[in-house]
Amino acid sequence: MRNSNNAVVYYHFFASHKPVAGKIVNDSMKWYGLAERRAGASLVSMATIGIIGAGKIGSQLARLAVKNGHRVVIANSREPATLSGLVAELGPNARAATATEAGAAGEIVVVTVPLKNYRAIPVEPLAGKVVIDTNNYYPQRDGHILELDNESSTTAELLQAHLPTSKVVKAFNHIYAAALTVEGQPAGSKNRRALVIAGDDQAAKATVSRLIDQFGFDVVDAGPLKEGWRIQRDTPGYGPRRNAADLRRDLAAAKRYADQ
Repeated sequence: MRNSNNAVVYYHFFASHKPVAGKIVNDSMKWYGLAERRAGASLVSMATIGIIGAGKIGSQLARLAVKNGHRVVIANSREPATLSGLVAELGPNARAATATEAGAAGEIVVVTVPLKNYRAIPVEPLAGKVVIDTNNYYPQRDGHILELDNESSTTAELLQAHLPTSKVVKAFNHIYAAALTVEGQPAGSKNRRALVIAGDDQAAKATVSRLIDQFGFDVVDAGPLKEGWRIQRDTPGYGPRRNAADLRRDLAAAKRYADQ
């Protein structure tokens, strides 16, 4: 949402051993949430968004991007020609490309592929860029990944390790694809749906937060990438429609797989 100065407002949810400014969500866990007002922050101006992965989420994000005035370069695992129908639907501000080309063209790059394929994401074209990771872990599809099975890492941390100089932000992983283009609302709307982000780079998170706000959703910041597990599959916030207050409670209530 935005305040009276049109600055983006989003909500933090992070761990601390000492009280900080903000409303205590769960004192026994020392979790706190607060709204941060980015003075002077504006919506993301027209940008080229590279999308690697043209499945349900990737296609929907492409639709939201062009609707909001961005250019889209989108790739799938096959030939660009196989995306001709989608590109025709999206219009003149979209084109199909290879994954390398989409990564090179994008000022912001979305990685939305089956997790088992994350090592195939080109590294050099994404160097230094904001990379949005929408991936989720499904062992029946992805095979077993030790770091995720033993919960020593998260999906976004795996992608960050693969893209060491990129600025990875977890987002769009806990909303059904169909909801992306129908549940967005103007900033300030009552009970506006919220989406979670996580990331280690504050500037990158601010960029993604503005984009999400532009797409019609409030933003709840879960903290660094390592806290992304709080919105992985089988957690309370994964899937259902939640406003910001509800989503903060869901993050507080999340349990590790070993504790479920």
